Amino acid sequence: MKKKALKIEAIDLFCGAGGLSFGLRKSGVKVLAGIDLDPECKYPFEKNNRAQFFASDVTLVKGQDIAKLFSPEADIRVLAGCAPCQPFSKYRQGEDTSVDKKWRLLYEFARLVREIKPDVVTMENVPELKGHKVFDDFVLRLRKQKYKVSFGIVNCLEYGIPQSRKRLVLLASKHGDIELIEATHSAKKFVTVKKAIGHLPPIDAGERHENDPLHVSSKLNEINLRRVRQSKPGGTWKDWDEELQLACHKKDSGKSYASIYGRMEWDSPAPTMTTLCYGIGNGRFGHPEQDRAISLREAAIFQTFPESYEFAPPDELPSTKTIGRLIGNAVPVRLGEVIGLSIKKHCVEQSA
Repeated sequence: MKKKALKIEAIDLFCGAGGLSFGLRKSGVKVLAGIDLDPECKYPFEKNNRAQFFASDVTLVKGQDIAKLFSPEADIRVLAGCAPCQPFSKYRQGEDTSVDKKWRLLYEFARLVREIKPDVVTMENVPELKGHKVFDDFVLRLRKQKYKVSFGIVNCLEYGIPQSRKRLVLLASKHGDIELIEATHSAKKFVTVKKAIGHLPPIDAGERHENDPLHVSSKLNEINLRRVRQSKPGGTWKDWDEELQLACHKKDSGKSYASIYGRMEWDSPAPTMTTLCYGIGNGRFGHPEQDRAISLREAAIFQTFPESYEFAPPDELPSTKTIGRLIGNAVPVRLGEVIGLSIKKHCVEQSA
């Protein structure tokens, strides 16, 4: 007799535009709701994830209210979240951050775990968080509640995400040891820029494609257009004529700005997507071939959002700044799927 599939349900704290939730859903985990302070997340989260969005401050949310969202039939209840990572700068690594109000979100996450008592907890964040006391406290509080905890720095390239991005991923379970599934891609199989976006139609700087409002590139003034035209894939500002070089480039510290105005390479992965990845002057965000910065759609693809993912209503032209922020802050969809697959594998093993 075939064993009944486990019903796994999740609530996504700090859900953003829904990258983690969409990935969890792809893996077979049912996402019931997302919570985020940013109201701009409501449309993309609800439209693409078919789940309820709550525009709420997590510090004001009560565990009993979240617990009520899970169905009585749920076999496994998952509490997931990626607290905003800006406070965890590498420049403050090692400091006692427990007294900083910016750090409170992870403590609030721990509070909600205590109040809800989910079967599984997952948290994703910047690698630098691992060096802070607030993270040690978070892990300690989980272990005091009898969770088995594992965590590590994940190279996203090893799971088929086409960007050089490293993230801290934590998994915890009340039902035994839990680990992230093994890497799916070796270095020879890393997904390249060309494989990810090479099929998209060409556009000029400042142009929006008629069939996809998200395939839009930022405008460039004349001097920046000249700079990008002289930029070589994988090259630096040293490839430019001297008259195009910035004042900061001529200082010793300018050596650290090698990627600014840089082009990506077709046969390599993209750099880490940020909230300003649509700007040519914010990093190596130049298209490998076309004289422009990458489009919002290309940035979303590097974050492994499907091309059908909607970030704004069809009758509205998306704000580049707003959508760029939503894309840059998102958990890559594929990483969310990997986390979901890891949770499912764990649950199956524990129920065997």
